[in-house]
This record gives sequence, C-alpha cells and structure tokens, in this order.
Amino acid sequence: MKASSSCKESMKNCMENHSFAFAHLYNDEKAMDMHIHDCYEIYYSISGGKQFLIDNCFYDIQDGDLFLINQFESHYLSQIDMQKHERIIVSIDPDYLKQISTPATDLDRCFHFRETEMPHRLHLSAEEQRRFLYYIHRFPDNTGLGEDVLDHAVFLELMVFLNRAFDKRCRSAESGEEENAAAYHAQVDDILSYINTHIQEDLSLDALSSHFYLSSSYICRIFKAATGTTINKYITAKRITLSKSLLSQGCSVNEACEACGFHDYSNFLKAFSKAVGVSPKKYAQFNS
Repeated sequence: MKASSSCKESMKNCMENHSFAFAHLYNDEKAMDMHIHDCYEIYYSISGGKQFLIDNCFYDIQDGDLFLINQFESHYLSQIDMQKHERIIVSIDPDYLKQISTPATDLDRCFHFRETEMPHRLHLSAEEQRRFLYYIHRFPDNTGLGEDVLDHAVFLELMVFLNRAFDKRCRSAESGEEENAAAYHAQVDDILSYINTHIQEDLSLDALSSHFYLSSSYICRIFKAATGTTINKYITAKRITLSKSLLSQGCSVNEACEACGFHDYSNFLKAFSKAVGVSPKKYAQFNS
C-alpha cells in the first residue's frame, strides 16, 4: 500500500476503498480547524505536536503519543511547532473494522470505550513505538502479487497490537496507576463540561456569561487561549457530532436539528453540509 500524500487524501482513500489508508506527514500540510469525519483516525506524533483538543479533553502532546479518534468526536490540533511537525495518520472505515472483528476480538473497542479519564491517548513505550512503526513501514513493502492480502494481514496485526495496548492502559487507569497529565484552565474546563451536558440548550455567549458570571469577552478570550479555537466553532462542531449520531440512529433531519440545539433548520443545513460534505438528508440515507 502506498502512503497518501495528505490527511484529507488518506480519509478519502479509506472511505472510497471501504478499508483503510495511511499518510506519513511532515510540516508541509496546514493543520485542520476543528473537524469531524466519517472515518476513524489514528494520529501518531513523531515530533512537533503540542496540544490536541478532542471533544472536551485537552492533551499536551509528547513524542510517541498515539490518539484514537472515532467518527463522532470533534478534534483539533490547537498548537503545533511549524518547524517540525512529523506524524503518521491512519484512516479507517468503521464498517471495515467491524467486519474484520470477531465475537472474541472486538477491534472496534479502542475507538469507543471511553470510561476512563483522557481516554483517547496511548503513550507508547520505546518498544511499542518501534513495533508500531514496524507495521506502518511494512505497508509500502507490500507490492505486487498478494499486496491486498498482505496489507489486510498487517492491518489485523496492527489493530490487535493497539487494542492490547489500549486494554493495558485502561486496566492501569482503573487501578489508579495512571495520573491525569492533561493541563487545562479550570474555568475553561467548567465551560467545556457545561457545553457538553447542555448542548441542546441555549449556548449563546449571553447565556454562558449569565451562567458563569463572567463577561462574554472574557469567556471568548480564555477559551481561545486555552483551546486555540473559538467557542462558537467548538459548539457548532459538538452539535454536528451529535446530529451525525442521531441521524445514524434513525432520527429524522428535523428531530436531529432540534435535539442537537440548532433550532433553526437553515443554520443546521448550512453548518452540517459545510462540516460533513453532504446534506443531513443524504448523510441519513447512507448511514442509518
């Protein structure tokens, strides 16, 4: 398998081929704004990443960190070192991963089990880093006869390896061996928690200002400083994430619009189409 030349190309290839794709990227691609997409994403930091915002979790990135992001989680690389930003992106069609799982081995689990604090990150040990890169570097070598079979076999090994590492991390977290190392502003944490538990309600700046007894300008300033994105962009991304989930569960477009807090269909249509690339109606047709 040949490496994709960009993150967007990797996502496009994996969904068109209904399998997976990967990219090895440097500092020649601008990081995306906060976004969601229909594929799973594995983000492995080699160097240069500084801070990741995934849903309401902040992560200070270290070299060797690996992030597991599902198709409903909004995310944004809020700080990077433009001089050195080397990373590996693996994009996976969720249906493909479900198809190759078995009753005894759920390869999907690492993308959906979220019952520990800061659940998206695995910090790989030196040995685990070497093993991850070993799998990634095998893909370009799989050329000629049997390329698809070998790619599939290597991908299976990779996903078993990652799920085992994920399970080990979850057990450590449950036993109290792992400390929450994420650093974020306490007030912004409160705001993020409030947004995520009241996403269907009025989240205008005036409403947030009234609830937290803070000026709207102050809320905007501390949120932007902590996350690297605006509060309105974050709320919109969260609402789109919820609406995708509702549409996938069979809700009508109007029901999803109301339930995710838009209340105005034209704004919902515009925001959803821009973020997802298709209208809510078309998304529901292909994903429900």
